[in-house]
Amino acid sequence: MPSYDVAIIGGGIVGLAAAREILQRAPQKRIVVLEKESSIGRHQTSHNSGVIHSGIYYTPGSLKARLCVTGSASLMRYCEEGGIPFERRGKVIVATHESELPRLAELHRRAMANGVSDVERIGPERIREIEPHAVGIQALWSPNTAVVDFARVAAVYADDVTSSGGEILTEREVRGMRSSATESVLETDGGDVAARFVVACAGLHADRVAAMSGASRSPHIVPFRGDYYVLRPEREHLVRGLIYPVPDPTFPFLGVHFTRHIDDEVSLGPNAVLAFARQGYRRTDFAPADLLKVLLLGGFRRLALRYWQVGVAEMWRDVNKSAFVKALQRYVPELQVSDVLPGPSGVRAQALSDDGKLLDDFVVNRIGNVLHVRNAPSPAATSSLAIGALIADALAAE
Repeated sequence: MPSYDVAIIGGGIVGLAAAREILQRAPQKRIVVLEKESSIGRHQTSHNSGVIHSGIYYTPGSLKARLCVTGSASLMRYCEEGGIPFERRGKVIVATHESELPRLAELHRRAMANGVSDVERIGPERIREIEPHAVGIQALWSPNTAVVDFARVAAVYADDVTSSGGEILTEREVRGMRSSATESVLETDGGDVAARFVVACAGLHADRVAAMSGASRSPHIVPFRGDYYVLRPEREHLVRGLIYPVPDPTFPFLGVHFTRHIDDEVSLGPNAVLAFARQGYRRTDFAPADLLKVLLLGGFRRLALRYWQVGVAEMWRDVNKSAFVKALQRYVPELQVSDVLPGPSGVRAQALSDDGKLLDDFVVNRIGNVLHVRNAPSPAATSSLAIGALIADALAAE
């Protein structure tokens, strides 16, 4: 049975960043990344908006706020040094009604508190200068919000890992774990693996892996599918950069928005609906056991009662293209149903507490010699280098 200093469960961008950081600090360590799929970065890493967030949204003092701001700077520096293409497209967060202005002001306050000092509050004329086809009464302008291909970033992280002597083993799903005071044994599809420390970055399966180590299943992972549309190429001129709504601070989703990607394709969305499978990227994907486990959660039932109106609206937009476009026309009135085509989708691994709250902050905790990343949705890709440093710090304290 092979033995390692550190075994990392999950070959997504966070797991790879952690492996890379540990090896950068201690090249002599024996590191293995165990990925259940046939290749790395198959889920949240390659099914996201591709935005390098600047840190505007997050509660000052939270892990998200701190790691997003430092992670964004680190990631753009890493891309510059490594020749990975990225573009500072800039983002406008647009208020279209006076009722949104207090929330816009709160976002500005958070940006300043988080150290995102280049954000400015602008009026309708400046909005039109930045995004000629957008409308709004006020907005926040974040000129350094950028876009990148996170799957490519993850691939370069993986190259860093293997060139430093680390191993990445694919098709090695972890199905069980036996831990003692000195090591853990991971039962995988390809045989057992022993490690002194284990770092679990299992994304959509974070709660299941946590349970294997004896940790609580709470917070539970609830999969939310987000569907995108894309603009027809001849209508891509409607959007220069990123156009976002003012989000509802009680709900950890940013609302449908416009994003011009690194390849210049413009995506619209995503919505947020319950996925009927942990890896349910299509409306027709259905795993009865996955869905039943979610529906039986007391926390989910409390969440559904609290947000049933929001949920119904999201489901309606999911099946009705005109309703989806109508939500976007609030920001770009020229947009027409005929301008949009079906796009990709993603599944967000969202942690849910037993009292029915969708956890907004990153959750990282430990049981014995196993460190769990329990909640790492957006901006985890932006923050990946900073999360990797956080994990390496925790292991270095041993």
